[in-house]
Amino acid sequence: MSENLDQIVQGKAQKWLDGNYDSKTKDQVKYLMENDKKEFTESFYKDLEFGTGGLRGIMGVGTNRMNVYTVGMATQGLANYLKKAFPHEHIKVAIGHDSRNNSRLFSEQVASIFAANGFKVYLFDSLRPTPELSFAIRRLGCQSGVVITASHNPKEYNGYKAYWADGAQVTPPHDKNIIAEVEKITSPDEVLTTQSKDNITILDETFDEIYLDAVHGLSLSPEAIAANRDMKIVYTPLHGTGVILVPASLRKFGFRNIITVKEQNIPDGNFPTVVSPNPEERATMKMALDLAAKEKADLVLATDPDADRIGVAIPNENGEYILLNGNQTCALLTYYLIKRWSDLGRLDGKQYIIKTIVTTGLINRIAEAFGVKCFECLTGFKYIAEIIREHEGKMQYIGGGEESFGFLAGDFVRDKDAVSACSLAAEAAAWARTQGMTLYDLLKDIYVKYGFYKEAMVYIVRKGKEGADEIKKMMDDYRANPPKTIGGSPVITIKDYLSSESLDVRDGKRSTIGMEKSNVLQFSTENNTIVSIRPSGTEPKIKYYFGICEKLPSKEQFDAVQQKLDKRLKELETELNLD
Repeated sequence: MSENLDQIVQGKAQKWLDGNYDSKTKDQVKYLMENDKKEFTESFYKDLEFGTGGLRGIMGVGTNRMNVYTVGMATQGLANYLKKAFPHEHIKVAIGHDSRNNSRLFSEQVASIFAANGFKVYLFDSLRPTPELSFAIRRLGCQSGVVITASHNPKEYNGYKAYWADGAQVTPPHDKNIIAEVEKITSPDEVLTTQSKDNITILDETFDEIYLDAVHGLSLSPEAIAANRDMKIVYTPLHGTGVILVPASLRKFGFRNIITVKEQNIPDGNFPTVVSPNPEERATMKMALDLAAKEKADLVLATDPDADRIGVAIPNENGEYILLNGNQTCALLTYYLIKRWSDLGRLDGKQYIIKTIVTTGLINRIAEAFGVKCFECLTGFKYIAEIIREHEGKMQYIGGGEESFGFLAGDFVRDKDAVSACSLAAEAAAWARTQGMTLYDLLKDIYVKYGFYKEAMVYIVRKGKEGADEIKKMMDDYRANPPKTIGGSPVITIKDYLSSESLDVRDGKRSTIGMEKSNVLQFSTENNTIVSIRPSGTEPKIKYYFGICEKLPSKEQFDAVQQKLDKRLKELETELNLD
């Protein structure tokens, strides 16, 4: 440990030992100081920062950990900013939480602090999906909201997502301004709290029905559901909030044969049946897939702990369950929505969809074929919400998504919504059956029509401050020495979203990227290979996104072309030393 870092850590820790912190917390700080120098450093070497709209970190004592004090200070900072942003309004806020350890404790503390600041507080009576919190902000006319969740992160983590009046996660300049207010608070003595519940209104299942009614309004094929209402659907909430509303939403749509993974229906922040509650991973989906095989299910659905991400598995022609990646799920839902809007005569050239810069280009092709505008934005659903906000009253939003298993149809929620996505995925499966297809057939059909797009994401994780420094150096090296070829094909375009500059390598011309600055690099080659690289905003991790495409002449050639594309992707990983 450098002398300067040691002084920073010691100074921050001493404030906790001298300040108005509870005795148990002080004992834990002393224990780390005397017995675990590495954890002591990790806990105090910096303050938790707002990343993609809030806090996220490992739970424990210290300035760099999620605990009642860091949550309290963040909440008071947010409260102070809200008072400045809405000086002449009676401020209202909504608060929700997931199934993680300490989530209820943190959410009640947030409610107490907001109430003590004179705000009108709406607090859900128990765990709820994150998208319902976004819906509540809009429905109840709130200026802000908070949900306590760490999404699909491991059990050691918890988080704090801050939302603005439009129901979306905070974006610039609000995020930076909130941070500035939080940084002004130097001790828990500056955090207002109250035991009074006079300013707190509890939201219960009555509000759930309002949200479910809105979700049901997205339905486009009620006749298809009626004809296939006994279609077998296996669903798992992975010990999270989805159990509250996903089965209820599916039933409201008209599905009758919903089979849940009973062992995973129980909300539990320790996630006892999975290593990680991430529906992107096949190991996490094992119990659901095994149950589906036993029941010969037509569709497998999963949601992460706060039910904003969706996992989908579908049987192929041999009855084997294929776990869709986020790009495939996004493409299927996008195609289904646009196709049905077209069939129902709703398209008039004023509709649009949204995808992120690392999401499959297949979305662009589908939209183009139907005359629907496709907007692109940075990674993070808050940017999708920002585009929706910019086009309110001008164009009609159909849907949008990202490769990281997030999708949103309709604009009454402003965050990814696995509750509605699950219901629409089931409806798409029912509609496909009326066309003589399974969802797997439909996916192949989309590839034949628009091109066989194949994507992969690989990430490298590093731990702590040393890991963060290493990842920074990796990004610096890519900028200083960008690859000249990728997969044997010359790099023709380099986009640096941090400098907001796009370089055409062939003629040296530079142009401006009209997006907010972000630490992302994107390389495009002559043969349409795209590689995007970005560090994670919440942990020491660097992500590599690969996108390639080839023509698929017919469904019968699907396996052969897929093997070819898989081989190319593996070669790209090897070339960048990622295998």
